[in-house]
Amino acid sequence: MNTIGLVAFALVGSSKAIREEFDVFGITIVGLAMAFAGGATRDLLVTRVPLALQSPIEIGLGLLGVSLAIALSVVLPSPDTHPITLVSDAIGLAAFTTTGAIVATEAGVSAFGVVAIGTINAVGGGAFADILLDKSPFILFDDFYASCAVFGAGAYVIAGTVGASGSTAAGVCAVVTVVTRLVAVTYDWNLPTVQGLGLLNH
Repeated sequence: MNTIGLVAFALVGSSKAIREEFDVFGITIVGLAMAFAGGATRDLLVTRVPLALQSPIEIGLGLLGVSLAIALSVVLPSPDTHPITLVSDAIGLAAFTTTGAIVATEAGVSAFGVVAIGTINAVGGGAFADILLDKSPFILFDDFYASCAVFGAGAYVIAGTVGASGSTAAGVCAVVTVVTRLVAVTYDWNLPTVQGLGLLNH
């Protein structure tokens, strides 16, 4: 799960930087930030050394994602909005939600902690990448994204509560997250705003 997430998110982050016409170094930094920031935050929350600092393989996987993004930009006019990138993003979201939920469970946190850490693992990198791109993190105001991670991590907790094995719970988490995200993209789901609900009179 972690391997899939690293490659997928590095690809997505780098594609965003390519769209903004960053140089190769900037593309690499944004891609690696999206791949590793969420996982590093997760590891700090459970008081362990981030995996990115433990193994060169982790960085290698991130660089593979960056390379794939650059290759796609050569053959595709808008790689950041191409179905390949959108599906990769959904897969990365599911992979990191599941990884975060597993790590949180092993750390012995509460059910809320499992959902919170799973979600942070999934969306933290994207939020940090947006900051590097000088944008407000899109998970705070646009798209049905972080909610997918919440649903996936919640499904993981429920599956474990009813007695499912760890691998089964992980599978449920991944499927719920990726399916919810792909449906949200297909039907353009968004959470409502206060203005959209008509709660403001001015």
